[in-house]
Amino acid sequence: EVQLVESGGGLVQAGGSLRLSCVASGLTFDDYVIGWFRQAPGKEREGVSLITISDGTIYYADSVRDRFTISSDNGKNTVYLQMNSLKPEDTAVYYCVANLFREWLLKNDHPFETMNYWGKGTLVTVAS
Repeated sequence: EVQLVESGGGLVQAGGSLRLSCVASGLTFDDYVIGWFRQAPGKEREGVSLITISDGTIYYADSVRDRFTISSDNGKNTVYLQMNSLKPEDTAVYYCVANLFREWLLKNDHPFETMNYWGKGTLVTVAS
């Protein structure tokens, strides 16, 4: 059973930084694309960033590019999201997501369309 466990959320002032972690289990790490979606109050879920573990290809939403950095530690089955220059509009529940890479590539026309596996989420609140 695939499990994704997020940590690292919290309250931060605008302009501050946080690092989220996602520990993945029950899967062959190298065979997956893993990353982050978020859902702000009253809004739909949106893709934030993904990384294909096998070759390190990275995708970012335009709203976080140049502020957020995704990375992976394959030895620890962990994906990180370093979030800098945080804005109040970054306030959301952040979900770790994963999908078998070959399946994801075939079913999606765009990187952030659908993901099979979701963590329970961690809340990030950015105060103005």
